[in-house]
Parts: sequence; C-alpha cells; structure tokens
Amino acid sequence: MSRMIRYRKSVKGQRVEEPKPAEVDGIGEWEVEKILNKRLMQESVKYLVRCKVFTVEYDTWKKKKDLENTKELMEDFEGKIEAEVRR
Repeated sequence: MSRMIRYRKSVKGQRVEEPKPAEVDGIGEWEVEKILNKRLMQESVKYLVRCKVFTVEYDTWKKKKDLENTKELMEDFEGKIEAEVRR
C-alpha cells in the first residue's frame, strides 16, 4: 500500500469545483482542447488528452473510440507524429 497522496494546493484564480459536461446526444461530454500523447496500453491505443477549462492534473488517457468527436484534433496530432518520425 502506498502512503503517497497527490498534492493539490489551490492557486489564485483556479477553479475549485469541476465544471459540468456539455450534453451531446444525452451523454455528458467535455470539449477536448488538445491531444498531448499516444501510447499502447493493454493492447489498445490510448491518447492523453486535456479538456478545455481543466488544468494539467485532469489530463487523462482515453481510447480512440471515446474521441470520435475530435477528428480534426486527432488528424493534427497524427500528422505531427508522422512528421517527427520522418525526421
């Protein structure tokens, strides 16, 4: 058992309560601001995403199927990855 806990100190101007999700087809969703990384986890590809109005501590790994409404961001991110590989 770990005795470590995440340190979270409030910063002036930082949101204290979590924002409410937008309703899309009756399901609560947050708008993705950007895709930060990609990796293989448990035999599936996952993407590290940051949602708008959230700070870095809320960045989370999501499966591609959960990011269907982010096609443009996904294409931009994959294009950057391909460019890096070509170098």
